[in-house]
Amino acid sequence: MNTEKRFSAMARTRMAVALVVAGCLALVGLAVTGQAATPDRLEFVQVGHWVYNDAAQSAFHVDGSTNRVDARADVPGANGSQVAQGDDSGYVVERNRITEFDKATLSVAESVPPPAPETPFVLEIAGGPYLVYRNAGQIVRLGDPAATVPAGGPLSRPVATAEGTVWTHRVDNGSVCELPKGAAVMTCPAQLPPGHGGGLTLVGDRPVVLDTTGDSLHRVGPDGLGDGLPLGIKLSPSAQVANSAVGDRLAIADPERNQLHLIDISGLDQDRPSAKPISVELSKGSRFNGPLSSSNVVAMVDETRGEVLTYDATGKLRSTTKVPGQGTAPRLAKGEDNRIYVDSSDGSHVLVVNGDDGTVVDVDVDKAANSQTAGAPSAEPEPSGDQPPPPQQHQQQAPPNTQKPPPPVAKATPPGAPRKVSASSGDGSIKVSWSPAAENGARITGYRVTWTGGSTRVGGSARGTTISGLRNGTPYVLTVVAENSAGIGPGASAKAVVPGPANRPAGAPVVTANATAAGNVSVSWTQPDLRGGTLVHYLVSVTGKGQRTVSGTSADFTGVTGTATVTVRAVTKFGSGSTLTGATGSRKVTVPVVSGPPTITITQVRGKDAKLLVSVKADGKGASATCTAEFFGETKPQACSGATTLTISEVSWIGAITITATIKTSAGTASDTWRGVPTVNGGALVWLGPLALVGLRRRKEKELL
Repeated sequence: MNTEKRFSAMARTRMAVALVVAGCLALVGLAVTGQAATPDRLEFVQVGHWVYNDAAQSAFHVDGSTNRVDARADVPGANGSQVAQGDDSGYVVERNRITEFDKATLSVAESVPPPAPETPFVLEIAGGPYLVYRNAGQIVRLGDPAATVPAGGPLSRPVATAEGTVWTHRVDNGSVCELPKGAAVMTCPAQLPPGHGGGLTLVGDRPVVLDTTGDSLHRVGPDGLGDGLPLGIKLSPSAQVANSAVGDRLAIADPERNQLHLIDISGLDQDRPSAKPISVELSKGSRFNGPLSSSNVVAMVDETRGEVLTYDATGKLRSTTKVPGQGTAPRLAKGEDNRIYVDSSDGSHVLVVNGDDGTVVDVDVDKAANSQTAGAPSAEPEPSGDQPPPPQQHQQQAPPNTQKPPPPVAKATPPGAPRKVSASSGDGSIKVSWSPAAENGARITGYRVTWTGGSTRVGGSARGTTISGLRNGTPYVLTVVAENSAGIGPGASAKAVVPGPANRPAGAPVVTANATAAGNVSVSWTQPDLRGGTLVHYLVSVTGKGQRTVSGTSADFTGVTGTATVTVRAVTKFGSGSTLTGATGSRKVTVPVVSGPPTITITQVRGKDAKLLVSVKADGKGASATCTAEFFGETKPQACSGATTLTISEVSWIGAITITATIKTSAGTASDTWRGVPTVNGGALVWLGPLALVGLRRRKEKELL
């Protein structure tokens, strides 16, 4: 007991000293740079990660920098509890209780009930932590001032900026809402189109919406959603986007298609085409949690195989590590220290993922829990010289009992989420169906279906029901939860459905068309609202080229001239009835006319990380063009039009250099030459080294010749 007290005091001392040193360094840096005023209250970056260990009934702190357990708080809690940390307090979060403990004294403060009996999503950020109850549409701020903020409807996975603003997406109506640090009311500046699914992420610490229906990314601004950046891939409705970007790539997991995509997002903020997506095959038949990103790493948990997978920005697999422990699936969490933490379901182990290189270290929390010093080596007390040695024991000891005690009976817990929830529309009604949820030790007694404006309950053997009395033309999201004697399980929602009269024609597709000077027209479109019907095919036409029957969502036409109109209509069918032709989606496209040879102008040359970024203004005069840049070697040709950036990689230089940019079209070739000193952030950048000297020597030899 005394050893435990000494350890707690030592741990508190070390943590306090670390926080003071970190705060002092931060203040000194701000004072020297003059970039910020001294805050009224220091905001420290939360170091490490807390996990709840079921066997020890305690919360343990894992220091990610040393991969050791350095603190323990004995707090009662249910198996599978989460732990959230704020500036001064930690919180053991159960489905039916939130227990606060003091991080300095490691003693229990108080317990409060949550707003809903579900497992929340935890955000550890400035002004928090926050608990987001996604099915109930409630956000709880545990920081000062504490508050419970209603979101108005079910939510997808939230994200939070560095300064403490929480961003959420309403899955029932597509609203994108923000809750600033310290605020008690949400505002919703943007909204996805009706019937579109999506999710939220951060790019450059600013919110971005993934539209999984339109397969595009959009910045969120004060005036709504920005222009869409096409993904270049087709996503399923269940696709999940990572919390943030890794360099110029954003991870999107599509478990239905067994793929992890890494999307080039540089086109969101730069006027240049995006690179092709990188797609990684995932294990078929597995269920995944994630993706979750750090600065350089993407992590996912294969829940079926009990493994954590890490990838870099190029899609290369960095590590595959088994997650020890018993029970349900492991839990992913992003730390403020740029590490990703993977908790085993029983809190017996924490895998620490290095946010820079993707390496994984297993921290054995059970071992620390069984040690008096919570992970520090223990020592036996030395005998005092004034006391005689203990007498020798001559009695024969009984042999150890090798018979194992019977295993304990597992306590029933609330059921899992219903699986494969789907919904279809009717006239003023929606039919919803599901596969059974996991019982978790107790028979399921019923399923509850909820939607905005109502709810209903059916028996535990039911696999579906029909909701009547709904308003035609209004989108509804139906959420299904299971109940047993231990409580209510987590919910699962179907995609938004719009009730309406039967046998209605489909809506109009959203059409995109692009033309080249050679008369080639590429057409693509999104699947419209089928109004409950089954898609048969699409009817696609271009002026002067007749009509085609297409089963996919794209088509190409040749020999098009002038200005043409592209039309797309969906043909649907209800049961064995006749087919219906839907509304027309259209787009005008003009085939460019080549007006002369191309031109190119170099507008800027910048240096960055042993690269030269050559900004050009390219004009193909109506024809498709490719551009290159030359500095002791030529770049690969890339498509260019208007403002374009050409990158010369793995190059060094000194002083003034000469860059040549070239444009080529079917009508000819043109070039422009720039000489000067490349800049970085407005200042000259000078690279010194053998490669620079060799480059200058070769340049001089070339000029002499």
